[in-house]
Amino acid sequence: MKGKILLVVGVGIGYVLGTRAGREKYDKMKAAVEKLWNDPRVQKQVDNAQDFVKDKAPDVAEFLADGAKKVVSQVSGSKAPAKKPAARSTAKPASKSTTAK
Repeated sequence: MKGKILLVVGVGIGYVLGTRAGREKYDKMKAAVEKLWNDPRVQKQVDNAQDFVKDKAPDVAEFLADGAKKVVSQVSGSKAPAKKPAARSTAKPASKSTTAK
């Protein structure tokens, strides 16, 4: 169903952009689209889609936040071993300079 809707929208856009029939055909098509959009059955489905998105938005936000936290912890975990040798190498010259004094 979703693919069919996208096909119809694509054909309509292509027609509008590619037509040489003039403003009259464009106005007729625009009126037909407005009539379709304002149809109660279409608006009912639009309302259903909006309600669905409103219901699922917190779940999606939580899922994305959890995913981001997981990525951050993985990146932090992979960088942690690299920091330890650097800290050791930094500590060695400090101990040598302390010994030299």
